[in-house]
Amino acid sequence: MLAAEFFEQGVGPAEVARRLGVTVGAASQWKKAWQGTGRQGLRSVPHPGSKPKLPRERLPELEKLLLDGAKAQGFATELWTLRRVRELIRRHFGVSYDPSQVSRILHSMGWSRQRPERRAREQDEQAVELWRSKEWPRIKRGL
Repeated sequence: MLAAEFFEQGVGPAEVARRLGVTVGAASQWKKAWQGTGRQGLRSVPHPGSKPKLPRERLPELEKLLLDGAKAQGFATELWTLRRVRELIRRHFGVSYDPSQVSRILHSMGWSRQRPERRAREQDEQAVELWRSKEWPRIKRGL
């Protein structure tokens, strides 16, 4: 907008470039935009980015597939990995993503990275607690 003020005062692109610390080419482009549409032509317009391969409207469908579980989708275990989610997206929606992009998609859905607990399913919690409270202190003391 400072460039627009300078152009309105009759300052040329070379002087505008010097005053604002930009290239003469940039100032010349600004002047051309200013001449065509006035100050409106100098407003910054964010780039919308590329159109997503998997439309936002299909994300609830992806979430349902994920909630059904990895085994229901043909994987050997219930653990979801980025590679498995990428494969699921490729199979069901016909689009390919890099695992890093899959992470962004999951984050946008409110999903977060979680690590599975490292314990046996068959583990007896009461027996473990009893061992921790009685046996471990005895072992630690060397008795």
